[in-house]
Amino acid sequence: MSRDETGRYITTTIAGESVRAFVPDPLPPKLSKNDFATLDGPTQDAEAAIARLRLAGEMLPSLDWFIYSFVRKEALLSSEIEGTQATLTDVLSYEQTGQPGNAEIADVEEVTNYIKAINFGFGEIKSEEGLPISTRLLDQCHRRLMQGVRGANRQPGEARRSNVWIGGTRPGNSVFVPSPHQDVPALMDDLQRYIHADDAMHPLLRTAAVHLQLETIHPYLDGNGRVGRMLISLLLAHWDILPSPLLYLSVYLKENQQDYYAWLNKVRTEGEWIGWFQFFLRGTSTVASSAEQTARALYSQVTQDRKKLLAEDSTTVFAIKLFEMLPEQPIVTMPLVTKLMQTTKPTAGKAIDLLQQLGILAEVGEKKRDRLYSYKPYLALLS
Repeated sequence: MSRDETGRYITTTIAGESVRAFVPDPLPPKLSKNDFATLDGPTQDAEAAIARLRLAGEMLPSLDWFIYSFVRKEALLSSEIEGTQATLTDVLSYEQTGQPGNAEIADVEEVTNYIKAINFGFGEIKSEEGLPISTRLLDQCHRRLMQGVRGANRQPGEARRSNVWIGGTRPGNSVFVPSPHQDVPALMDDLQRYIHADDAMHPLLRTAAVHLQLETIHPYLDGNGRVGRMLISLLLAHWDILPSPLLYLSVYLKENQQDYYAWLNKVRTEGEWIGWFQFFLRGTSTVASSAEQTARALYSQVTQDRKKLLAEDSTTVFAIKLFEMLPEQPIVTMPLVTKLMQTTKPTAGKAIDLLQQLGILAEVGEKKRDRLYSYKPYLALLS
């Protein structure tokens, strides 16, 4: 394919330098039936992997266990791509105590902002009165994503009002120059219309195309990558491919980061949609299979630990209650346990001690006050 079939170039000026900015054509891609036929096998493989993950989720006694943990894992990985350094334990510790563990608080806040943003997005599209997937919804997610962290002064929740470049030390040697800022609103309107239009293209391919289009438009001054990865999960739910947020591609994109950026550019410069779709479908299959295995392993771990607890002669009702909270609350403190179980500190302490003795809970760090306890085997599987 020629470049003319994927978009056009406009000469513009950034920081006094004349550069060529790329304006993508509206979706869908211009591909033949034969082109799409080459994707039948990979599409079916991805569908099958998602179906197995969906079934694994439906078999669980509480899907909320995994949603809680998977959302946080995705937030970590998506933020890591942007350079943050934090662990799952750091994030969970921060959520419970306001202390970020061993990480910088700014890094942990970026991760928790991602959690707030994606939870907001899912809440909106699942609600009859909420926003559909739209520019307005993405703006709202972006505002939450950038609140009080790096980029908070870069128009959070608003389309950029200036031209930008990606890669390189200056506009003249950049890797890519997105559309001029004045074209962004119209391009986002086109993208929004496409999401809600009828299209014979498979929803997985549509998801891949929409993600790439958003990254190409680059509508915000900062946070575009995270919003684009968030959009993948929202689209999977919107098109009923996977209603629950259990599949996230950030782990695959992080492990294949150079290939990912290469495919984005190949679509823009060479019209290589087929290669991009194959890359995306392969990632979907890989991540869905991994998520399914993790879900089953987590369920098996919880079942095994429950049996261990019930077989213990000294087990109390409060110890059982505490254990059943752990999959959705894998890091706890004494005050939290006392509050959630509506009991006294000595009773809560006995329940924590028993779970520690059984190797279910483990103390995090060396605090003397407000000690943290983690469901260590469970978090080990997630990590």
